[in-house]
Amino acid sequence: MRVDLFDFELPQDLIALRPARPRDSARMLVVEGQDAPLSDRIVRDLPSFLRSGDVLVFNDTRVIPAQLEGRRGEARIGATLHKRIDLRRWQAFIRNAKRLHHGDAIEFQAGVSAIAEMHHEDGSWTLAFAGEEPVEVLLERAGRMPLPPYIAGKRATDEADKSDYQTMFAREDGAVAAPTAALHFTPELTAALDAAGIGRETLTLHVGAGTFLPVKADDTDDHRMHAEWGRIEPEVAERLNAARRGGGRLIAVGTTSLRLLESAADEDGTIRPFAGDTAIFITPGYRFKAIDGLMTNFHLPRSTLMMLVSALMGRERMMAAYAYAIGEGYRFYSYGDSSLLLP
Repeated sequence: MRVDLFDFELPQDLIALRPARPRDSARMLVVEGQDAPLSDRIVRDLPSFLRSGDVLVFNDTRVIPAQLEGRRGEARIGATLHKRIDLRRWQAFIRNAKRLHHGDAIEFQAGVSAIAEMHHEDGSWTLAFAGEEPVEVLLERAGRMPLPPYIAGKRATDEADKSDYQTMFAREDGAVAAPTAALHFTPELTAALDAAGIGRETLTLHVGAGTFLPVKADDTDDHRMHAEWGRIEPEVAERLNAARRGGGRLIAVGTTSLRLLESAADEDGTIRPFAGDTAIFITPGYRFKAIDGLMTNFHLPRSTLMMLVSALMGRERMMAAYAYAIGEGYRFYSYGDSSLLLP
């Protein structure tokens, strides 16, 4: 399928640089079946579009301060860690990578250092960190929050981002990008969901920096997804399957939750326990097995996530919804507004 079918023009002033405050006051565009009118709401209205027995599925990954600045000799080197390999080694995208060679030592800030061990086909490097302290401890000392390039290119990362770019469910260290659909949730909203009989479950998918990489291919068949590590505990899978057998709908909060659920599902829709990498690439024509709806922010043109929502709702339906959102001034991307997609 041609990638340019998922292109659109987005005014730069619609890219959100800060989240809504309070978080659940963000706007929410409700997109239902083909003939239903679009509905302008706010995230706080979410319980009224769900029913008792439905289950929202959240990603409990926690964003680590995965961006590092350093030097290899006189050359300035930037690194964004995106996938753990083992206790001391991480795969990283490198800025100024032409100045880096196998075996080079990089001296980052705060006394943190690493050796460039291996260059990968996608341009990333394996970095082996020196010392015995956990790499997460080193990152807390030397790293900064890895804001998406469409935000970081417009303003500096600051103290507010340390909390703004984490969801209230963040628990498992390992992501270098937030599961942004869940940024809209507050204790008040979850209390309202509880009162309405709407369930909550969590899984873990450590979102990688590959989520921000543009699709450079002209055809979706030629695009290669980056793998990300995820886990669904056996008891979580069991409860999700029971909810569906009881007539409840599974609503993924974010494309990360959706991709892991679909990776773990059998052809008959049964969700299995899961622990490992997934590189699932969902495009129009995909048959969804595990989920019945999706809450998600507004995505980049020509992105794999724009293709995913088009697979769920239909390309023409989503292109029309995005045109409407742009016309109505919805805020886009990680700190932007939300949409609720109910096919």
